[in-house]
Amino acid sequence: MTDGETTRKQAFKDLSEDTLGFGGAEVRTARDLLVRPRLVLQAWMIEGPTGGGRYAKPLRLYLALNAILMLVVFLRGGLSFYLESMPADVLNPLLQEAGKSRDAFMSDADGWMSLVAVPIMAPFYALAAMPLFRLWDAEDLGLRRGFRAAFAYLNAWTVPLLPLAWFMFSPGPLAAACSLLMLVLGIVAFMRMGRGRWYRGVVPGLAKAFAVMIAIGLSSVIATFIVMVIGVFAGFAA
Repeated sequence: MTDGETTRKQAFKDLSEDTLGFGGAEVRTARDLLVRPRLVLQAWMIEGPTGGGRYAKPLRLYLALNAILMLVVFLRGGLSFYLESMPADVLNPLLQEAGKSRDAFMSDADGWMSLVAVPIMAPFYALAAMPLFRLWDAEDLGLRRGFRAAFAYLNAWTVPLLPLAWFMFSPGPLAAACSLLMLVLGIVAFMRMGRGRWYRGVVPGLAKAFAVMIAIGLSSVIATFIVMVIGVFAGFAA
């Protein structure tokens, strides 16, 4: 490999890490979460947040993954579809009271929703999952390792979702199909990552996986509502 090739590869790595937070450690961690998620969890739980220096920190990786998702959301037109899904008899009075065109209102709302979505949703998901992982783990994880376990699972779920991201944020039947596939991938991630730590048998494992899905789903409803309220307020105030 020539010096020029090495320089170009390093420049690409630096650009990736600066823009999306994705460097060599993040790529290696994402790869191992696909191939051997249970061993990654074990490294994070036993050897610390970097897995003994082999992996990215779970929270850092989750934020990097969400940066990629938010880039896709931006390219797909933003998060205004949250408000556009509201019934006309609710949305139209808001537009009239704001004194703006529909496009102007949605643009102002989308700017703020895109800004706050990840900072609001990520803690809600972790707060929903963390008590369950602490309850099911044989060790006394405490708060720090409990959150680490929650973000470990969220990463194992999010990594295989990335190829679907472009289709997840489109209206219609395709988005519904992606939502169903998201549920399946969440269950698969739990079963692959948690065997021997969060569950022993297949049936208890599936039951616990559905419990995690329900908890995160409920937290998602609350977080989405908060994001929409912020969007509506921004539509009036901006």
